[in-house]
Amino acid sequence: MDFDPKAELAQLREQTKTIRKRRYSRSRLDKYTGELLSLHREGATTAQLQRWLRRHRIKVVHSTVARWLAKHG
Repeated sequence: MDFDPKAELAQLREQTKTIRKRRYSRSRLDKYTGELLSLHREGATTAQLQRWLRRHRIKVVHSTVARWLAKHG
């Protein structure tokens, strides 16, 4: 058997694509997208949104709410 560097390189590149592929899982905050965005538009701070989520039995840290708002708001 001969070594084919082009075929090996192609196989390695395919493996790299698979490894780097982003796997998106839904956030627990996505369920409340409408409510969170409405509250934020009305002037709610991230700390207030965090407390609102806590009332709905979702415990998240302040930075999670801030990152979610940066992505969706």
